[in-house]
Amino acid sequence: MLELLAPAGSMEAVTAAVQNGADAVYFGYGDFNARRNAKNFSEEEAAAAVSYCHLRGCKVHLTLNTLLTDRELPGAAEVAAHASRIGVDAVIVQDLGVLRMLRQTVPDLPLHGSTQMTVHSLDGVKQCADLGISRVVLSRELNRDQIAYICQNSPIEIEVFGHGALCMCYSGQCYFSSVIGGRSGNRGLCAQPCRLKYGWNGRADEYPLSLKDMSLVSHLKELQDMGVACLKLEGRMKRPEYVAVVTGVYARALKEGRSPTQAELDALEQVFSRQGFTDSYFMGQKGPEMFGTRQEGKEPKELYAQARATYENGENRKEPVRIYAMIQADQPARIAVQDKEGRMVHREGPVPEAARNVPLTREKVEGQLSRTGGTPYSCQKVTAKVEEGLSLPLSALNDLRRRALEDLSVQRQSLPQRRVEPFRPGVRYENPRGTPVYTISVREAAQISGELLRLAPALIYLPADQGAAHPEVVKRCQEAGVPVAALMPRVYSDRETLALEEDLAALRRIGVDQVLAGTLGAVRRAAQLGFSVRGDYGLGVYNSQTMKELKRLGLISATASFELKLAQIRDLSKAIPTELIAYGRLPLMITENCIIHNHSGQHTCSNVNLLTDRKGERFPVVQAYGCRNEILNSKKLFLADRTQDYGRLGLWAARLMFTTENAMECAQVLERYLGQGSYQPNEYTRGLYYRDVE
Repeated sequence: MLELLAPAGSMEAVTAAVQNGADAVYFGYGDFNARRNAKNFSEEEAAAAVSYCHLRGCKVHLTLNTLLTDRELPGAAEVAAHASRIGVDAVIVQDLGVLRMLRQTVPDLPLHGSTQMTVHSLDGVKQCADLGISRVVLSRELNRDQIAYICQNSPIEIEVFGHGALCMCYSGQCYFSSVIGGRSGNRGLCAQPCRLKYGWNGRADEYPLSLKDMSLVSHLKELQDMGVACLKLEGRMKRPEYVAVVTGVYARALKEGRSPTQAELDALEQVFSRQGFTDSYFMGQKGPEMFGTRQEGKEPKELYAQARATYENGENRKEPVRIYAMIQADQPARIAVQDKEGRMVHREGPVPEAARNVPLTREKVEGQLSRTGGTPYSCQKVTAKVEEGLSLPLSALNDLRRRALEDLSVQRQSLPQRRVEPFRPGVRYENPRGTPVYTISVREAAQISGELLRLAPALIYLPADQGAAHPEVVKRCQEAGVPVAALMPRVYSDRETLALEEDLAALRRIGVDQVLAGTLGAVRRAAQLGFSVRGDYGLGVYNSQTMKELKRLGLISATASFELKLAQIRDLSKAIPTELIAYGRLPLMITENCIIHNHSGQHTCSNVNLLTDRKGERFPVVQAYGCRNEILNSKKLFLADRTQDYGRLGLWAARLMFTTENAMECAQVLERYLGQGSYQPNEYTRGLYYRDVE
């Protein structure tokens, strides 16, 4: 049976989810989750929520799905230890450093990979399995064929989002909110810039980044048949009435094996929609019809009242039990209660007397014991053996049943015996001394000129498809003594793997033996093909434990997250050589939807298109691998006059990231960073290196 996982931003929302049929709920407490603006829970509330859920047969997943700094890891370890002690059933994680910490501190607690890990291929799923993850949440952009393929071949459980908000960017790869507003979506404080107005030709008059909410309520049987283990509902920031309605619609449809009624579809739209819903990604479709905005309207008071009634007016959720009774002469009355998981409790009562008037019958005993009243139980069946001619007060039977159900409740809420170990960060690696070398990355082979090569960068990252298409450029680099590493796309599907492998094989034949990979799937694929692997910024290197985990995976270098301040990068324990992004238009979003085609109806992705915001800032939109889009920052990161600041951080390299620059500009930028030129952008930014990011 497909597990239904519901969101909970408060205890009221927990109750709403459970009473409306959720199989599991997920929530966060503290500051270590991807919805830090939600009410979240105190430790006491979390313990009460777990107890409430377990009594009613519902699991609890704790969210620890953000990137954390070294200073935050001890606090997260304490949260995890408490979660394990109170019986949380699983922890949802994004950060590889947090994952490493959890394996050490709570080794018995199941770990689930968040959609923030950007797992969109079988390679990514298998890498998660190797990391000790037992379930992974796939990227929301995958279609049904891709999901089915992964499910058929996955060594671990697969979870997919079924209802709720769609991010424009692949989750875990969005930097729009942090770079523009200083609030990181990877840290749980996304400011949702995708819901604002943008436009083309200098006018911000459209909503080209605001997707409708997704809804897969009409595809439940298909999801179940393809082997999906869990369907996730989004909405920890939503009110409890929303949770009640959405959970109830999906739970009923799943339980009854049917499609939703029109009334149920209407209810989903009433509680929240952005001009309707979309299932286009699941159906393998893209386009402007997927986009919409929230329209202000009247609050559906009647629907909210009905929703509140489902969780405020007693127990709507009943767990089935079987009751067994034995009434014999000269023996205490005995009953046993068993739940569907096989737990059984026994109780003894008074010794029955000989009947003076109406003797006790089996039918009477079974009827009396089946009345579970306001408890969270429903009696599935009563089996009683009653000797003839005996009498026992009905109150005694009621008391036996009450006490037995209380004992069962204690068992159902019993805490697991799990190991909890202290967090030990381990050995600290000293920062290497010396000036960092300069590496460069390009989007196109044409950006590599003879002048650039004469400046002798330490390493050139060239997209794998560009390198395979232009082997002469790779050869020129090698003849100039400049090594080339293949730059893996951050997003590629399983269907695109074969073409990518062919490109990598072509590069391998001409002497390229290094790869730069920014997702777990790419890391695994490159390693299997025999390349030395360097880690890109997409891996979210935010703390020293992540560095150690990448070292364990065999990576030979890593790129620090550009959401960190320089001081935080300095303080990283650098288990492997570390690289810093020192120049370029920082990537803000990588999108499955082509916003250029959505606007114009034409594929002009080879050109630089400019997306304009309300302040007049213009963001280049360029082509990404596989007919995807990448949105770049309006201003270039520029640190050529701050070389002393990043030169003392213990770095192996500083990377100049060339995107919209022509070949001459690429050479001029490198020349300036080498202290030989005067290039400076008209407008530039220092990025996030000197300011705090929430």
